[in-house]
Amino acid sequence: MSRPSGSARKAASCTKRSKDILGRRAMRTASQPGQPLQTLHMPVPVGVGLAAMGFKRLPDSLPVETIVVSTSSHYSPDHPVPSHQRTFGARDLFSLWFSLGIGLMVLQTGALLGPGLGLAGALLAIVLGTAVGVLLLAAVGVIGSDTGLSAMAALRLSLGRQGAALPALLNLLQLIGWGAFEIIVMRDAASLLGARAFGDGSLWAGPLLWTLFFGGLATLLAVSGPLTFVRRILRKWGIWLLLGACLWLTWNLFAKADLASLWQRTGDGSLSFALGFDIAIAMPLSWLPLIADYSRFGQRASRVFGGTALGFFIGNFWLMSLGVAYTLAFAPSGETNALLLALAGAGLGIPLLLILLDESENAFADIHSAAVSTGLLLPLKVEHLALVIGLVCTLIACFAPLAQYQNFLLLIGSVFAPLFGVVLVDHFIWRRRRADVSIRALHWGALLAWCGGVLIYHLLANYYPEVGATLPALLSAGLLYGLSAGVFSRGQEKAPA
Repeated sequence: MSRPSGSARKAASCTKRSKDILGRRAMRTASQPGQPLQTLHMPVPVGVGLAAMGFKRLPDSLPVETIVVSTSSHYSPDHPVPSHQRTFGARDLFSLWFSLGIGLMVLQTGALLGPGLGLAGALLAIVLGTAVGVLLLAAVGVIGSDTGLSAMAALRLSLGRQGAALPALLNLLQLIGWGAFEIIVMRDAASLLGARAFGDGSLWAGPLLWTLFFGGLATLLAVSGPLTFVRRILRKWGIWLLLGACLWLTWNLFAKADLASLWQRTGDGSLSFALGFDIAIAMPLSWLPLIADYSRFGQRASRVFGGTALGFFIGNFWLMSLGVAYTLAFAPSGETNALLLALAGAGLGIPLLLILLDESENAFADIHSAAVSTGLLLPLKVEHLALVIGLVCTLIACFAPLAQYQNFLLLIGSVFAPLFGVVLVDHFIWRRRRADVSIRALHWGALLAWCGGVLIYHLLANYYPEVGATLPALLSAGLLYGLSAGVFSRGQEKAPA
């Protein structure tokens, strides 16, 4: 989308050339004394009230020559995506979330479950945890479609203008961590493949080379944004390469492993089923603070829900199950390098290479969403923030080892699962999917319910681990908010036009 000129004549000419595009509104705002007047589009989607964003609705008689001052970026976090920019259909979202459900970290998460639960127990924990997780994930995705806002900007409707700052900061920190972890995983796998093909002392086995390569690739994708990546790369040919890789690994497993014997073998008891369920559900729930950054470009809520749930369930269940089976069949020690070597032995390492390249998409999503979250805290363009955050993730990956990954997943569930229990109840029950509500500085009922859910999570995790903590914490936080919403009057009357 081009930036219109400050001249009224040029603006009118631009409008004539673009009158096939719907949903644009224009106006002029005064600049600061001594500064030039700035002009930008302010697109507004149907059904989203400007009052919810802190703006007043303009009269319909406003002339087209006047222009809105805002931001030129498609990915500005606190500006609703207009209807003509919502290009993601069910197929796009299926491709995106199938791809995000696949990755080396998903395989390694399956490797965590295999020794303790055995094949049958691990698969049951995966299918239950993934099923529950994707339903919650897709429901949060609908919030992005309903509001047109980014994930953290939509939290202002539930937590208040100031209340959303803390989740945005926490999301930034955890996404930088996720982005660095993704680069580390890609680096280790690529170094292993390089050493296997060219020898341990070769250039292609060097960790620094692959850290810089994958960090740069993920940053480049993040700067380009999801609209470019999904429509031009993933949907056209990326999804088919991933399907081929998964089918190849599955065929290799059935051809070489004694699955009947593995099915009869029980786990060693080092991991409880409840903890296994928590690890499995943490995979889809780890995307809760990000999904609206992508679903806001969805055309319809039904397509957002269906494409997201089906795509992520198939991809995540498939790869995590392969991680369990390959670990038990070929890498019973459960070590990361042993699993990667087993995967590299399938199809000359080509399937692992394809999954390795796909892992860069996960890092791209982490970096892009971290930039979108930062955009709520700093008045900078999302693309510029993505460049800086990608550099930070790459530097961390150069010096940080891959350790305590299981605890990292559980920590994410302890903070964000209760938060989105509150958000889901607020959006679907109290606001009935409306975005045109007045926003206070702080919504204390929502904040206290969130804190209560985090407290419940840690109490269960420390004293009753056999019960599981993630899902009870999410449900408890939602229930606490539902009970407290009547006490803390939210003033959710419809905002004036």
